[in-house]
Amino acid sequence: MKYYVMTLFPEMVRQGLNTSIIGRAINRGLLSLECMDIRAYTTEKHGHVDDYPYGGGAGMVMQAQPVYDCYQDICRRTESAKKPRVIYLTPQGKTFEQKMAVEFAEEETLIFLCGHYEGIDERVLEMIVTDNVSIGDYVLTGGELAAMVMIDSISRNISGVLNNDISAETESFSDGLLEYPQYTRPEVFMEKRVPEVLLSGHHANIRQWRREQSIKRTCERRPDLLDKAVLDKKELELCKKYLPIS
Repeated sequence: MKYYVMTLFPEMVRQGLNTSIIGRAINRGLLSLECMDIRAYTTEKHGHVDDYPYGGGAGMVMQAQPVYDCYQDICRRTESAKKPRVIYLTPQGKTFEQKMAVEFAEEETLIFLCGHYEGIDERVLEMIVTDNVSIGDYVLTGGELAAMVMIDSISRNISGVLNNDISAETESFSDGLLEYPQYTRPEVFMEKRVPEVLLSGHHANIRQWRREQSIKRTCERRPDLLDKAVLDKKELELCKKYLPIS
């Protein structure tokens, strides 16, 4: 996977992603990350990349020219006949979710466009953007944090990035349910014991317990997810036991 991030703050993105699991995956060549400084592409003599909006209003708007020229430079670098997907981080986009992360992980190249100020000139967005995506119904000062969130989530679905690829298959949202609770040593901590079933060594019972705990936790914390979860008749009955009474 090749990631390109179009940003006014490239160092912010580099520092955020060149650590931990993602940083190790980059060092191993499983991922590549290039942070493209949009300001480097402006033709304005003072280095400005923004201007006042036509029609008036508060704030400034990022200009089309430096964004478009930055995008063109990336296209030349990719040397691919296929137009790369360009993800514009905006609160007006579709809400990012696990299914979307899995879909994006199938791409060879992803470009993230990070806006600032009051947004970006609509004309260049119409020309280059393929996906408008939001990480939630709130507003950030820029798209960099949202891009880092998405890159982290997408990368976990790329083979080899996680030391144990099974982890990605059993985490929250992978099957429409929240993940079951986890425990490690010691067996007793401040008089709280690890559930006996996890100490039994009986793998079928452990799988059943974990499934039931996932259902219980989803019912209690995120019942809105149940509409998309695949549950059998017995599990649907279990939901009735745990769903909060409204």
